[in-house]
Amino acid sequence: MLEKLTGKGILIHHWDTDGICSARLLLKHLEGKDIVNKTPTLGNYYLTDEEVKKYSQYDFVIVADMTLTEENINELAKNAQVAVFDHHLGKVYGNVFHHNPVIKGENPDDYPSTSWIINDYLKNDVNIFAILGIIGDHEQKIKNNKRFAKIIDEFCKHNNLTFDDLHKMVYLLDTNYKIGQKEAVEQAPHHLLKIHNPEEITKNQTWNQNLRNINSEMEKILNDPGEETDGIIIKKLNTPYNIISTITRRVSWDSGKNCVVINTGFFDDKDQIYMRGKKDAAPIIQRGKDLGFKCGGKKEVLGAIVPKDKSESFVDEILDFLRS
Repeated sequence: MLEKLTGKGILIHHWDTDGICSARLLLKHLEGKDIVNKTPTLGNYYLTDEEVKKYSQYDFVIVADMTLTEENINELAKNAQVAVFDHHLGKVYGNVFHHNPVIKGENPDDYPSTSWIINDYLKNDVNIFAILGIIGDHEQKIKNNKRFAKIIDEFCKHNNLTFDDLHKMVYLLDTNYKIGQKEAVEQAPHHLLKIHNPEEITKNQTWNQNLRNINSEMEKILNDPGEETDGIIIKKLNTPYNIISTITRRVSWDSGKNCVVINTGFFDDKDQIYMRGKKDAAPIIQRGKDLGFKCGGKKEVLGAIVPKDKSESFVDEILDFLRS
């Protein structure tokens, strides 16, 4: 399908390591085509009206590692060919090319990242970009997936790397969005197109300084235990860094408990809300969408952007969902 795309194109991708590596794989495959890459406004799992208007001027649009709203997709598809590669939960987009095995009923454990899905679709050999996307989304937990633990272990042995090496690369790539630098996120896939050695990631001075700043902020946040009710950990943040996903993951995995995290400091008029739990998150994701919030996620994760005056009531609904 990608070979048939003509004219000027835009690649819209998520801002994390999986999104960056997915973009790198696609840009390499589409080398020679007239294409630019962009990420949505950091923290938004949707395109603003201004972004939709701007991106609708392209002849083709590729979306990677993001479940944009159906309205966004429909608007883009009015004047452009649209292709979506993803592994998150949501609706099947019937009017565009939509490659998401998870949303069509396949086992999520077989498709742990969009980078893996894209790499498989392109029939590439296993490579560092496909692997980094997986580790970016699952970190140490991927070791519980026997198939991919073996794939990663064999890749590391063949390339004289360790899991910790790959894990650090993920943290370095993620610093671009965590410190709120949208342009740096968009440049990251192009840096990856130029590298010849993984050390060019691990020794990137800018990303290492970013990581030191972020680690300092995260240490302060994680030292505060938050509160616990009915076996659910609730943690409230007020930080300008876009680190809520990482904080939620750490708190949930370290405690082994359901976890809800609210960050009031990233947006002026909205809160970021994340949930990680042991229940299928699809019903609460859909509930958030029904309430008009921007929501997304996957099997065990909800991410939502909620107006500040609606935040408390939606958190209460999430807690009720986890208790039921």
